[in-house]
Amino acid sequence: MGKVPPSFRTAISNSLVKKIPLEPQTAIPRQVPGKTPKKKPSQHSKTFQASVGSRRTESLFKSPDLSSAKKVLSSIVASTKAPLDVRFHNALLQSYAFVSTLNDSISLLHHMLKTQPSFSPDRSTYHILLSQSCKAADSSLSPVHQTLNLMVTNGFQPNQVTVDVAIRSLCDAGRIDHALELVKELSLKHSPPDNFTFNFLVKNLCKCTTLSTVYGFIDDMKTSFGIKPDLVTYTILIDNVCNSKNLREAMRLVGVLHESGFKPDCFVYNTIMKGYCMLSKGSEAIEVYKKMKEEGVDPDIVTYNTLIFGLSKSGRVKEARKYLDIMIESGHFPDAVTYTSLMNGMCRDGNALGAVALLEEMERKGCTPNSCTYNTLLHGLCKGRLMAKGMELYGAMKSAGMKLETASYATLVRALCKEGRVAEAYEVFDYAVESKSVTDVAAYSTLEVSLKWLKKAREQGLAV
Repeated sequence: MGKVPPSFRTAISNSLVKKIPLEPQTAIPRQVPGKTPKKKPSQHSKTFQASVGSRRTESLFKSPDLSSAKKVLSSIVASTKAPLDVRFHNALLQSYAFVSTLNDSISLLHHMLKTQPSFSPDRSTYHILLSQSCKAADSSLSPVHQTLNLMVTNGFQPNQVTVDVAIRSLCDAGRIDHALELVKELSLKHSPPDNFTFNFLVKNLCKCTTLSTVYGFIDDMKTSFGIKPDLVTYTILIDNVCNSKNLREAMRLVGVLHESGFKPDCFVYNTIMKGYCMLSKGSEAIEVYKKMKEEGVDPDIVTYNTLIFGLSKSGRVKEARKYLDIMIESGHFPDAVTYTSLMNGMCRDGNALGAVALLEEMERKGCTPNSCTYNTLLHGLCKGRLMAKGMELYGAMKSAGMKLETASYATLVRALCKEGRVAEAYEVFDYAVESKSVTDVAAYSTLEVSLKWLKKAREQGLAV
């Protein structure tokens, strides 16, 4: 991040503010367990790109017609100078699978075998067909069974990779019930899923089925196939029940987690704490924090941000400030989320000037305010009828090219209209539209309602 100049020192007295680096951060940062980094292009894709140039794989076969596909295949094979290895043929088959039916893809595979003696399919060849069969418009698993039978006939027994391909493809197609049916069938006949596939399925089940169905599936897989839930499984479950505001069940799951020999990590506790904070239950969030410390789990920056957010949200700003000090003493440097949460609480508490002072403290300590920080403060100043300072802040935001959030825009326009400063309200409207801060309809609607209020208030002698 670039250097941020001192903005709004001495209760926002400096209107000559340089451009503020924008780095919106409007919510508690979410930790994701086992987040998978973006994969680098595989050798498979590199080989194919070298073979067909810069054309996109999906656009090689523009027609699902099999005879046309065979001609395209012959043309590509004749024009390429790259080795015609299995990866090359797999890439061609996959590109055709984007536009064809499963049966036509199988026919093209047979055509490849017949016309390209050097081509010998591998397991990934059949996985291409398997993925396509899972996405076929069929009310049953018949296409999937057709592909699996073809795979077995040609000497490739389904393994854990096969299970993963099938389950992920079915889930991507929204066929959760079929994914459940198939994973049990493959576990019985060939191979059970590994923990990655199992947890992927559990996560998808949590999105679209009842909690009892998810628990039933986990118990069934454990009893029938010896697949035991791990820490990631319990984390998924706890996250799910917290999102549904079932915090009692979340704490029960922590106990089950302990009984299963796992120690809850920081993410688990942060997830539960976030659930309590979203319900404005600050006391319960503090209890989770204390339990976390008792268990020997060190809080991280997300823990403190979550706690400060929750306490500020529930009006317990002094306690939130206390945890800011504890956070610093523990060696965690507060970020824009930390300070913005506190500012929000202070503004809600009617202490907008205290929030301005906190902004100064924030900048002194080298923390860069973001768009959310300034919008929060602008909203608080306008609500507190501190319009002189609010307009200075707005001017600095405008100079920096910073967008207005919907709430802060609406509050500013209403406050200006209440004071009879119609020309300034129109100017704010123009900026909001030009900067695309809000939609034209929303911007106009807010201005119109505010002006109607002003007109009525003047008629009743309540406004100048």
